[in-house]
Amino acid sequence: MPSFDVVSEIDKPELNNALHQANKELSTRFDFKGTDARAELANNVVTVFADNEFQVKQAVDVLCNKMAGRKIDLACLHYNEVQEIGMGKAKQVIELKEGINTELGRKLVKQIKDQKFKVQTAIQGEQLRVTGKKRDDLQAVIAYLRNAEVGIPLQFNNFRD
Repeated sequence: MPSFDVVSEIDKPELNNALHQANKELSTRFDFKGTDARAELANNVVTVFADNEFQVKQAVDVLCNKMAGRKIDLACLHYNEVQEIGMGKAKQVIELKEGINTELGRKLVKQIKDQKFKVQTAIQGEQLRVTGKKRDDLQAVIAYLRNAEVGIPLQFNNFRD
């Protein structure tokens, strides 16, 4: 029976490459000369450091451009407020949203059932498994979910006939 999985994942190697490129650009840009502007990744949290709030926002913009260039969907980012950390320094914490939580999973299952697709949907941890008799039904579900406003980027993998 054909099936596929709906997941929300971030490509970690591409994220590391984007962070490396952003840090390299921040170290060479003229308006960041002599500053300690950088971006660090730890436990699905990116922290951007700079000398003031304006430079933090510019550094975040550079990081977002590098992530978009590496095909990382920026909808997975949750921005916290810029914080002053003393001695004329500032930082911004950006959380990376990954996985489909149970509340969102239930919402997606309900939306799929409301559309009267001839498929079965099951929540399996942080992903959804969609199963149907026909491949066309599964492709219709994928097209519907691509156009749905979910709030997080969705990927469709493990498609089996």
